[in-house]
Amino acid sequence: MSSAQQDRGLQAVSRVRAVRERDSRLGLQQAIAEQRRHEEALAEIEQSVREHGSRVVTDAGQFVALRASLTALTDAASRRRGEVDQAVVVRSSADAHWQSHKTRLSAVDNLLESRVDERRAVDAHDEARELDEVAGRLWLRRATGGHA
Repeated sequence: MSSAQQDRGLQAVSRVRAVRERDSRLGLQQAIAEQRRHEEALAEIEQSVREHGSRVVTDAGQFVALRASLTALTDAASRRRGEVDQAVVVRSSADAHWQSHKTRLSAVDNLLESRVDERRAVDAHDEARELDEVAGRLWLRRATGGHA
């Protein structure tokens, strides 16, 4: 029986684990991209706050308008920081899932490899035993003068 037939169940488990690992890796990549988008949006808002904060106003109307726009921008920045924090949590969770799936896939693959190595060792042992038997028979024939 070939090793492929002997390990069909384990190979099916490996395929399932490989699909889960790939899916969780894709999820991690998506979480990373989402986190970057939120961080970039936050950076843009913070840049706007800095630009508005450096403006010089000359009358009370401009001051009130600037203050209102700064208040709106800082509120938006606060919301974006919350979104970045949530994205960091999602990314961390996605990374943990991927690491878990990667480890499980590696364990199954290592088990498959060790089974192949064990079968090779058994086959080599069987072949060596068979060769010893043949060599022993040949020696016995020579020693008895071929009268066996």
